[in-house]
Amino acid sequence: MIIKKLPEEFEQARPIMQKIEAAGFEAYFVGGSVRDTILGNTIHDVDIASSAYPNEIKQIFNRTVDTGIEHGTVMVLEHGEGYEITTFRTESGYQDFRRPDSVTFVRSLTEDLQRRDFTINALAMRENGEIIDLFSGLKDLKNGVIKAVGDPQQRFHEDALRMMRAARFASQLDFTIEAKTMAGIKANASLLTKIAVERIRVELEKLFLGQNPTSGIEVFVNTKLYQYCPMLAPFEIDLRQLATLEKWDLSLPSEVWALLAYTFYLHGKQINQFLKAWKTSNQVIIDTVQVVAAINEISEEVLTAKMLYQTGKERLISANKIALLFGGELTTDDILKRYDELPIKHKNELELNGKQLLQEANLRPGPIIGKILQRLEQDVVENKIENRHDLLIEAAKEMVKEG
Repeated sequence: MIIKKLPEEFEQARPIMQKIEAAGFEAYFVGGSVRDTILGNTIHDVDIASSAYPNEIKQIFNRTVDTGIEHGTVMVLEHGEGYEITTFRTESGYQDFRRPDSVTFVRSLTEDLQRRDFTINALAMRENGEIIDLFSGLKDLKNGVIKAVGDPQQRFHEDALRMMRAARFASQLDFTIEAKTMAGIKANASLLTKIAVERIRVELEKLFLGQNPTSGIEVFVNTKLYQYCPMLAPFEIDLRQLATLEKWDLSLPSEVWALLAYTFYLHGKQINQFLKAWKTSNQVIIDTVQVVAAINEISEEVLTAKMLYQTGKERLISANKIALLFGGELTTDDILKRYDELPIKHKNELELNGKQLLQEANLRPGPIIGKILQRLEQDVVENKIENRHDLLIEAAKEMVKEG
């Protein structure tokens, strides 16, 4: 098979590969970019593998950076772009089920590809677009099958995260997992505890953001992988419920976590504890807590002006995506119309600031200033007072009188 029209990312890298070949070595595009090109999907990182050893790559090119030379990776800098070239290698000894104890550089493409995770990721491509398929990856791509290269047990012992990757690809590509590969995941699911939570989290988020997340969730649950993830063990029934939902349209990690938190009936501190166990960012925690609170009001059709204001436009869109999955009846357009009708969208739009309040209400600096502004902000949002400077000052003076 030859791909005649290569994506621009490959075209830009072709001169690099041609230079390597001119020096007497082999060079191939490998990995997900090759798979996605064949599928007609957008490609991201372009990976290049070569029979040239790192020092040989450094002799061929004038400008290089040792980005991972101990694992055979050298970055070549050409025309303002960086291209990572990784030497063909074999790996051995995976005592931590994550990283090889030793890496050996080899000249054989076959030896390099046979250590990869799945046949659909073990494809290589020459710079002219010719596909090298040593493990029937093209057949599996055509049939929509995720199949381990060689022995699944061995592949998952080399890197236990590959089991999560299989579930993720089931969702992302809408593929099914081959029987022996599925059996290998079930037999080795407990090895997932050897993997850093951050790496598992990335795969889980991609699973939920795939084109067929219900398929990925079924794999995740049926293989018992979920039991070896932070705080998910008690929620098998809830996860299975998610696998019955249709018409998913999630696009952000915070939407993934809001969906899970809402499904598990988590609130406030519980959400915080749950997401800290998954080592998400503080911003994702803040967004998730607010989105779940909004979902609850949307579902009960009691969406208040205060909630609209606190949640904000983007998080309201996220909240209603999830509410609609569970039978919510408010349209996103209706919710955004109500949001657009709010008197203010941010506290900076309040026609009174702290400095003005100090000067015009004859107050001393202190916590009272923030409390008054916060009360005024809330009253404006709830249409209890018009957002006019003179009215806000008068209201502030009344608050002071009332103590």
